[in-house]
Amino acid sequence: MYCDVDFPSKKSLREAVANGAAVGVFQPGPFGTGEYANGQFVVEGPHYPKPHRWYGQVTVQDGRIVAVK
Repeated sequence: MYCDVDFPSKKSLREAVANGAAVGVFQPGPFGTGEYANGQFVVEGPHYPKPHRWYGQVTVQDGRIVAVK
């Protein structure tokens, strides 16, 4: 699962969420048919085809990331 924005690091994702940026999540490919408006999900980055260098658990409320672990 990815963030809407292609963050180069988890730190940059945390900073964006702390500053109030509206960041959502999505699952590409045939497995992306679920409901992602609310809940906890694992995200990775940066986006394919770059090699993934970070992973994090996010809490999503109303389609926006509100917390990052």
